[in-house]
Amino acid sequence: MFIARVVTSSLLAAGALAASFLPARPASAQFIQDTLIGAGGNAVYGEIFDNGNLLENALGGAAAGAAVSVTHDENKTGLGGYLQDAAVGAAASAVTGAVLNNGSLAQNAIGGAATGVLVNVTTDYDVFGGL
Repeated sequence: MFIARVVTSSLLAAGALAASFLPARPASAQFIQDTLIGAGGNAVYGEIFDNGNLLENALGGAAAGAAVSVTHDENKTGLGGYLQDAAVGAAASAVTGAVLNNGSLAQNAIGGAATGVLVNVTTDYDVFGGL
């Protein structure tokens, strides 16, 4: 358990350091849409499969949606795009679940993968009507 906490805190520190080097820019409507879709999708997944609590599942889904939005490659279509977004969503949700001590690592990863695919599928739809 100690090793998992050390690895998790190291990953968080590395992520915070990397994020500080990213240029600041306002969030796009697509980014906000992906984050909200991720939060909702993962919250529903967590409730259906009784994994952790609702708020922490929503936070994990928001992290997965945001990560997929940032890493989504418009040029990668078809199965490759789905696999990439599923992997990114799985990793983001699993790390968030571990940090929050929320449910099973495997279930968090599966929920994050489903969230990644959901965000990929809904990328072409303007849910907020051009906000």
